[in-house]
Amino acid sequence: MSMAGNLRKVTSLGGVGGLRKVARLARRRPRVDLSHPARSPLGSSVVNCVMYREGVRTPAHGDLVDTVERMRKGREGFVWLGLHEPTDQEFAGIAELFDLHPLAVEDAVEAHQRPKLERYGETLFAVFKTVCYVEHEELTATSEVVNSGEIMVFVGADFVITVRHGRHGSLGPLREELESDPDQLAKGPSAVLHAIADHVVDDYLTVTDSVHADIDQVETDVFSETGARTDPGRIYQLKRELLELKRAVVPLSRPLEDLATRPIRAVDPEIQAYFRDVSDHLLRSKEQIAAFDELLNSILQAHLAQVTVAQNEDMRKITAWAAIVAVPTMVCGVYGMNFDHMPELHWRYGYGMVIGVISVACLALYREFRRSGWL
Repeated sequence: MSMAGNLRKVTSLGGVGGLRKVARLARRRPRVDLSHPARSPLGSSVVNCVMYREGVRTPAHGDLVDTVERMRKGREGFVWLGLHEPTDQEFAGIAELFDLHPLAVEDAVEAHQRPKLERYGETLFAVFKTVCYVEHEELTATSEVVNSGEIMVFVGADFVITVRHGRHGSLGPLREELESDPDQLAKGPSAVLHAIADHVVDDYLTVTDSVHADIDQVETDVFSETGARTDPGRIYQLKRELLELKRAVVPLSRPLEDLATRPIRAVDPEIQAYFRDVSDHLLRSKEQIAAFDELLNSILQAHLAQVTVAQNEDMRKITAWAAIVAVPTMVCGVYGMNFDHMPELHWRYGYGMVIGVISVACLALYREFRRSGWL
């Protein structure tokens, strides 16, 4: 039988000696030292591990197995273990201790998953795509606007495991906010799951507001007097970055709907009402993204129309000047044929007359083109 299985069996029987035996078995593999307040000496994988009883933080002493043993021995509270980009080796002991499904473990380690919600026995596995807005002085055709990451959450009856991927989306401030509300945290691991979902969706709204400012700037540039010379690559880049945001937001609708409406054993019924609020916020974000996508399409079409109009104006100017230049070209071509018998060829005032005719004809054409708006 696996170590996790032994631990559950002995805990259910209340045998202290059995717990010690399981602890000895666990010590045969590398232990996760949690004595450091921020990060373990194992590396950057284990960020924090805290035990909560009645919503109050109880600092972990020793290693992960000791913390779980104390919590399950007391039959109350839960453990919140936070990790950042763990490797297979680092996650193996944790997966066995909490009896996590291999498929969910593989998704948590490899990352690059779509937002989803899956149930493996008594354990709930949720994937959230995190996003952040990348500040930039000026939007260019290569500017990164939206940066994405992932948060995987394992929720059981007495544990929450968060696995974060990416350079942003730290859950430290969220943990502190939750700890300031013990009543909410006392509702169990599902309260942590709701807080993470709410935190992620609030970031969606923040990013969409920032992207809106970029779209407004592009729209202003396109409809300015020099709009035809606006780089269309900026519009395409915004559409690409908006697609990155869309991939994070849209697939999350179904998981949040399940959390808000379907009875799930790992989710406290009182928490489901909070998930409905998160789902409403997600719907607002989806509507904004859809509106931005349509607006960018309209801006792009307007820009292309402006370019076409500018090209037509250039062609009219070229045509008008070509018509004006055609008059002296024709006259000079005729008198440059060097025939002996040509009208006014030997007349004393013939040269002045020809220059005058050319000038009058060109001036008349110029005035006519100016009146018609071609020049």
